[in-house]
Amino acid sequence: MLIRFLALIIITVLNVAPLAAKENILSFSFGKGVLSLSAHELLIRPDAKTITIPADVSYRRAMTYRAVPLIALIGDVGKLGFTTIEARAKDGFVSQIPVSLIMQGASGGSVAWIAIEEPKAPWPNLPDKQVSAGPFYLVWENPERSSVGSEQWPYALAGLTGVDDPVRRWPQLAVDSSLASDAKERLGQASFIKNCIPCHRLNGAGESATGPDLGKPMNVTTYMTAVGLHALIRDPKSVRRWPEQQMLGFGPEKIPDAEIDALIAFLAYSAKR
Repeated sequence: MLIRFLALIIITVLNVAPLAAKENILSFSFGKGVLSLSAHELLIRPDAKTITIPADVSYRRAMTYRAVPLIALIGDVGKLGFTTIEARAKDGFVSQIPVSLIMQGASGGSVAWIAIEEPKAPWPNLPDKQVSAGPFYLVWENPERSSVGSEQWPYALAGLTGVDDPVRRWPQLAVDSSLASDAKERLGQASFIKNCIPCHRLNGAGESATGPDLGKPMNVTTYMTAVGLHALIRDPKSVRRWPEQQMLGFGPEKIPDAEIDALIAFLAYSAKR
């Protein structure tokens, strides 16, 4: 019996040890293959530091993190030849973040950081969720300086990939070159890429399937009024409710009324193409 008991202990230790040793990994693909870094490897980098975000978008309060500057992780963008960072989260959220936005951090703009959840100091759960924003989270210092949007704070990050501009990748997002630079449809296109494409596709354009495609099989503007769409974007629960509803809505501080009008104009425009 003693031998059997000892054998059971050994088996239990062998089964648990790999789980305990398993580390969280963040992958980077910036034109030179895929680099996978563990939380430990990121935390011991010489450029890792403690930062405080006074108004964290996801936690809705001040948060302090150990983090690494994203600019340092990207490297020489001019040589790598991509214009967008595709930030893919474990829950299916996929944000398309312009490299130009990230690079503004070197000249007085908002500074992007990859925050790393330390095993010995886990972050709290997100509001109304049973999980934290970890193990990796893209956060911004002084987001107002570069007009960083709420959907450009992807949490539960799994990987970052250098890709082409969304309009070049998905021509169905394009608007006619004859449209003025301040045309509603063009402004709405930019808003869709910034705020909507992390969760929604449009006629197949995009990488996320978290929310429905807003163009297929029927464009959303053909079965919802502009008033209804405006209300849905502002506060989804004011229009419809369902048990697993995820969209939180965008207050006027995130998307002004005029921008919502432009976004709806772009969606209607895409229905005619």
